[in-house]
Amino acid sequence: QVQLVESGGGLVHPGGSLRLSCAASGRIFSVNDMGWYRQAPGKERELVATITGGGSTDYADSVKGRFIISADNPQNTVYLQMNNLKHEDPAVYYCNAEFRINNQGNTWHGWGQGTQVSVQG
Repeated sequence: QVQLVESGGGLVHPGGSLRLSCAASGRIFSVNDMGWYRQAPGKERELVATITGGGSTDYADSVKGRFIISADNPQNTVYLQMNNLKHEDPAVYYCNAEFRINNQGNTWHGWGQGTQVSVQG
């Protein structure tokens, strides 16, 4: 059983920064990829940023240059540094991950519980 636990959400003023963390625990052999998605009220969940086990990253155009995704693979943790937060960024941010759970190619894919990011002021 693998679990993802997020932390770091909160309320900031426009231009502020937050750092999200997502720690995975359980039976993990290796990381295929980890990432962050977000869902605002009335909207579909959308990709924010992803990072592969090899360190390749991908970002939504709306966050390029402002958000940075990084990972600590030995700790199976992924971070999202969010800078210059804007009024269009508030949402519930969800961690997403795919792991290999053994050396036979079996994988696990799942989501964290979500953490709220709010921008006001």
